[in-house]
Amino acid sequence: MIEQMQIQSIVTNIEKVMIGKKNIAELAVIALLAEGHVLLEDVPGVGKTMMVRALAKSIGADFKRIQFTPDLLPSDVLGVSIYNPKEMEFEFRPGPIMGNIVLADEINRTSPKTQSALLEGMEEASVTIDGITMPIPKPFFVMATQNPIEHEGTYPLPEAQLDRFLLKLQIGYPHPSEEIEILNRVEKALPIEQIQSVITLEQLVDLQRQVKLVKVDSTIKSYIVELANRTRQDTYVYLGVSPRASIALMRASQALALLHGRDFVIPDDIQYLTPFVFGHRVILRPEARYDGISTEEVLVRIVKRTPVPIKRKVSQ
Repeated sequence: MIEQMQIQSIVTNIEKVMIGKKNIAELAVIALLAEGHVLLEDVPGVGKTMMVRALAKSIGADFKRIQFTPDLLPSDVLGVSIYNPKEMEFEFRPGPIMGNIVLADEINRTSPKTQSALLEGMEEASVTIDGITMPIPKPFFVMATQNPIEHEGTYPLPEAQLDRFLLKLQIGYPHPSEEIEILNRVEKALPIEQIQSVITLEQLVDLQRQVKLVKVDSTIKSYIVELANRTRQDTYVYLGVSPRASIALMRASQALALLHGRDFVIPDDIQYLTPFVFGHRVILRPEARYDGISTEEVLVRIVKRTPVPIKRKVSQ
């Protein structure tokens, strides 16, 4: 299957930089294909920036990086209109959000106003400057990072804004043998410098269209809704997932199916993706903390207790 080969070539390219993190590379590509965005929460130095740069170079995309700081203004992200005395009119100078692949580094270090400017652009795929709305070029993919350890001087993202991210991922530390391989690869040159594009932007946009053609049986849709509904009823959950989360899970499962060379979604796709799609959208009650229960444990329990739909022929 041509689509599967193209997707796997992107993953393989990222693996040249991200040693031993194939699952994270696949999930990032899944989010890109599903036209969603990713929140990466991890400590510094584990390769978050390298992964985004490798992804951008693999598809020949325009890469932009925004280093979020407390004094960053919305105009620094979106762009600004500047008066041109020669032309006697205002001209728009686009901000970094106008890139194809945007790294929003340490998004929780900037003010809520600037956070909202970025997240509005993510949701609407457009920016509004001086009353004029301008679309952001496609493909458009944002990977935001935040440090889970340092909280001083940060502005945590509200639940409504976390909901805008398709997936939340954690890279984690490499295995010692993988870390030795990392040292071997960077000893003489940085692997990112050797990365070449494996598909064009036009091919990527076509893959995004193919994702929407992947079949989702009515029983699979019911399965997604049942999982979402159980997060709203669980005794440990204060706030369950929204319908947007159900849509996100369906779209991500379509991208995962395409990655595996299938034109239909199976229950295994849903079960695998549920923690990544639902995890940052669920708010637990204080009792869960007292009982030592994590969000991941709640979701694993929900998945195990939810009846899996019986396999049958996928509807045409």
